Amino acid sequence: MDNKEITNRLKRLRNKYKLIIINEDSFEEVINFKLSRMSVYIGLSSLFVMMIIFTTTLIVFTPIKYYLPGSGYGNVKQIRTLKQLKLKTDSMQLALDQQAVFNDNLKKILSGKPIKLDTNKIKMPKLDNIDE
Repeated sequence: MDNKEITNRLKRLRNKYKLIIINEDSFEEVINFKLSRMSVYIGLSSLFVMMIIFTTTLIVFTPIKYYLPGSGYGNVKQIRTLKQLKLKTDSMQLALDQQAVFNDNLKKILSGKPIKLDTNKIKMPKLDNIDE
């Protein structure tokens, strides 16, 4: 970009505009503002920053932080209990899945339908202690 284009952009940012809010029924001027593109940009940017600061302080200094998942707040006992419950539910889900497969196979056997055995899915026992 050349220098002339940059100065044109700066001039456009500094140009003054007038925002007038008029009552539609009586055409009475309610309020007016003298604005520039730069002042609108600065105002919206500062509003955005203030909202971020407000939200951060609200989370940090109030008990809302305890309701955020994964924030790590809480005492050690609660965290340990949560981990134990997660392990239990994982193992219970695995047992439930295995029971469902067992029941499906049992239904197939009792109804007389042949079961397709896939040799890739058969788990071989580990033979670690065999001497050669």
